[in-house]
Amino acid sequence: MPALEAQLLPPGLGALPQALTALPPRRDQVLRVTASDEDTGRGQILSSPSHQVDFWRHPTRPGHPADLRVPFHSLQAVKIFLESNRISYSIMIEDVQVRALLDEEKKTMMKSRRMERSTSTFDFASYHTLDEVLFALQNIHFVSLGGTGLKSPSLPVQFSTGGSKRPAIWLDTGIHSREWITQATGIWTANKVTTCPGNDPSVTAILDSMDIFFEIVTNPDGFAFTHSSNRMWRKTRSINAGSSCVGVDPNRNWDAGFGGSGSSSNPCSETYHGPYAHSEREVKAIVDFIRSHGNVKSVISIHSYSQMLMFPYGYKTAPAPDHQELNELAKKAVSDLAAVYGTKYTYGSIVDTIYKADGTTIDWAYDNGVKYSFTFELRDTGRYGFLLPSTQIIPTATETWPALLDIMAYVLEHPY
Repeated sequence: MPALEAQLLPPGLGALPQALTALPPRRDQVLRVTASDEDTGRGQILSSPSHQVDFWRHPTRPGHPADLRVPFHSLQAVKIFLESNRISYSIMIEDVQVRALLDEEKKTMMKSRRMERSTSTFDFASYHTLDEVLFALQNIHFVSLGGTGLKSPSLPVQFSTGGSKRPAIWLDTGIHSREWITQATGIWTANKVTTCPGNDPSVTAILDSMDIFFEIVTNPDGFAFTHSSNRMWRKTRSINAGSSCVGVDPNRNWDAGFGGSGSSSNPCSETYHGPYAHSEREVKAIVDFIRSHGNVKSVISIHSYSQMLMFPYGYKTAPAPDHQELNELAKKAVSDLAAVYGTKYTYGSIVDTIYKADGTTIDWAYDNGVKYSFTFELRDTGRYGFLLPSTQIIPTATETWPALLDIMAYVLEHPY
């Protein structure tokens, strides 16, 4: 299996994306709202199209905070609404659009490109565009998911020492396009997997018996859009019939409690579930691949942010039949993650740990026989949210690695 070699980025990739250079003179804010039981119901008003509030972190249960990105034109109305209803809130991020973090993203990406040109290396400590990610992965075997019809390629990489239809582990990052720390962690992890065999007995043992399929940019059209037009874009880029609003939440589009209250029927919502289950080509491609493979034993879907490790279910409160086993494995994984830098993760089922969510990747996988199904929510807990500085890429990826290895090794040792 060839190593992921450091490569010089090709000419033409040096221009900085327009989304990071031509920022509109807006001052959206991120508010952290702590709601009581009564307030939780009132909070539904905040998600109305008139306010156009973007929930970065949804309300979970009374006393737990929700993070809302509020457009500048709605700030006064939203704050008046909160204050008049005596709902506690604080300003987490003063200025989303033109604050220093986006300037810093721009500067670090420019600096990284200059370094990559002069040294012919890939900078794992910087954020990259889709083309740059694919170029860096060119020496790894890509797996075709068939004709997806996407504008941008959707190509998982395969790590294998040979054989066909061996037990497999599926990993994906970036299903929500604005969660840049996940794609960055993904490419670091891919490099780690290629360099470990022969050096790490655990990885060698896994690859001696199993294949790893890893889709690093799971929502490629959305990811490209975050670089070209809107850094905060979450959904796919599909056209919604009868609506001017574009895109579907690809993590509410799976056939597992599809269309329930843990998603939205409003095409303008960030959690719009789509017209029907697996309507999104990005989702259907993975569904078809896992079904046709027939021997996938684990699905691990990596998101940000909140620092959580979760397992089914999200669409119902009943515990999964394997709840205890999954809980014990999650407990060990977050413990080993914390041992690296002291980063604390919570863990448990989706519905108990974060909120009710219908149509998620891992609920579908579990209901379709993939026992070891987990989802990570990487750094942080809200200080930077989706705009995590690039200085945290390597620490995030480094601490996540032992947790991933715990799950993969456990899958190897506990066949079913």
